Amino acid sequence: MITTSDFKKGARVELDGSPWAIVSVTTQTPSARGAATLVKARLKNILTGQVSDRTFKSGEKFQMPDVEMRPAQYLYSSPEDRESVYHFMDMNSYDQFELRDGDLGDIAKWLVENLEVKSVLYNGNVVGIELPQFVELELDMVEPGSKGDTASGSVTTAAYTSSGIRVLVPLFIKSGDKIRVDTTTGQFKDRV
Repeated sequence: MITTSDFKKGARVELDGSPWAIVSVTTQTPSARGAATLVKARLKNILTGQVSDRTFKSGEKFQMPDVEMRPAQYLYSSPEDRESVYHFMDMNSYDQFELRDGDLGDIAKWLVENLEVKSVLYNGNVVGIELPQFVELELDMVEPGSKGDTASGSVTTAAYTSSGIRVLVPLFIKSGDKIRVDTTTGQFKDRV
């Protein structure tokens, strides 16, 4: 069991029959006598990615979800019935599993072969993956930047990866370079 006093960023609770991860927590202490202390939490559904703001009374109890994170590796994707199927390997047991476009959503664009991720298991079944914060990508095309751009304060140019991701990079980056990109913001980190 977990109570509202145990709420912190990253903690997991089970609400309405599904697992939620806590994104942020604030406590609201009442000014009137006899009023209950309220705990406001921003929650993210582990299965769907939906974000919800909820308010609880201090001291409420919740079940802990049966969620496990295991190291996994992305292998490849293959087309099937108008969607892609993504193949992964569990690094502990070497069992392979697959996820579809609907399971991954927007994070599928960050997958590159042999990328190490964390698989999310709920009640023993793989329901999704968690990406590392930074991913190394090779650039297919970099738009030309001109020396005059630096005077206007714009010192970046658009670059495109083989998976179609557009990233703003400094002018010294060229086509074929490998760069590190932050998967949470989509911004350039550094050249590899």
